[in-house]
This record gives sequence, structure tokens and C-alpha cells, in this order.
Amino acid sequence: MLDTRTALLDLIATHSFRLGDFTLSSGQKSDYYIDCRITTLHAEGGRLSGLLFYETIREHFPSAVAVGGLTMGADPLVSNTASASAWAAAAHTEVLEMAAMMEMESDDEEEAPALVHGFLVRKAEKTHGTGRRVEGFLKAGADVVIVDDVCTTGGSTITAIEATRAAGMNVVGILCLVDREQGGRANIEAAAGDAPFLSIFTASDVRKAHLALP
Repeated sequence: MLDTRTALLDLIATHSFRLGDFTLSSGQKSDYYIDCRITTLHAEGGRLSGLLFYETIREHFPSAVAVGGLTMGADPLVSNTASASAWAAAAHTEVLEMAAMMEMESDDEEEAPALVHGFLVRKAEKTHGTGRRVEGFLKAGADVVIVDDVCTTGGSTITAIEATRAAGMNVVGILCLVDREQGGRANIEAAAGDAPFLSIFTASDVRKAHLALP
């Protein structure tokens, strides 16, 4: 059975990667195209991406109480990660309840998995209603992680960082599903300050996995 990371890479390589002549949203030319939404909106791909993002956040950004990003590439990642945190917390509670019912010893001192809520950043403020640019979780001073599916120049990620900070939240990290290795990392790191940038995969990882497909 494939581990979570390998299984997710296989899905991205199978469903989200294409070779050819493409013009990216940044205007750059490329001989390949990655549309991670096909994978993150896939039932199993969504589950795997949520698990992997949640595990990475718990390991590297344990203070984070929410995850968010610019609509719409970040949308499924935000939702899947928040759901993964809820499932982990529910599973922990269920284990403790079963242990109590069976009068078994349990590690009550083990810290329960923390919930990670979600928020989305609009590309522009609403002109009606509350006029908010950040939808969902919003708490001044809260530690949060910005996520994105594909980072090319880093423009969408930087927009999300700036809007999140403007809303009063503290960006403690940035997590990208696939780094295209085309300058985005350097741009994001320059904008992020002390907040570390992590990517789960690089475009080279995905290309290699795609070419290895049977």
C-alpha cells in the first residue's frame, strides 16, 4: 500500500500533469501544465492532500489555528485540511471513549489533535454585504498558514499573505502543493519575512512521476 505522499504524487502525475506547449497565467511559456485542482477536487486526492497538509502543519507550524489562501486554487486545500483536522480530533475522542467503555488504560495526557479552521481570500473586496475580503475564520492576532496549489511566480500566494496580514492575522508559514521552480519560492520568501515557505512537491517530482507511469 502506498504511503500518503507517494499516493498523492501518483494522482497528481496521472490527473494533473500534461506535456505540450502552454502559456501560463503569468505569461510565461512552458512545455508542461499542472492543474492541481483536478487532483484536489478528486475524492481520494482531496482526502490525501488534506491529510498531508494537516500533518505538515502540525509538524512545522504547530501554533497555527487556521489555514487559508487565495480563491480558487486554495479552496479545496483549505477545506480538505480543515476537514482532516476535524477527523483527527474525532478519531482521538473515539479512541478515548472506547478505552473508557472497555475499562482499558489510555494515555489521557496525550494532547488531542488541534482543529485547524479555514478561510478564503477574495481577489478583491466585496462591493456588497460586509465588504470583507477574507471569508471564514477571522481572528485578530491568530497564527495562520497560507496555502496554494501551484506556485509559479508566487503572485497569488503573495496576494493572500498581504490580505491576511491586512486583516490582522499572523502568517507563520506558507505551504504549497507543487512548486514549479520558476522563481516563486524566492518571491514568496521575500514577501513572507520570517514565515517559512514549504512545498510538498516540485514540478520536477511530478514530471518524473508522470514519465514513470505505465
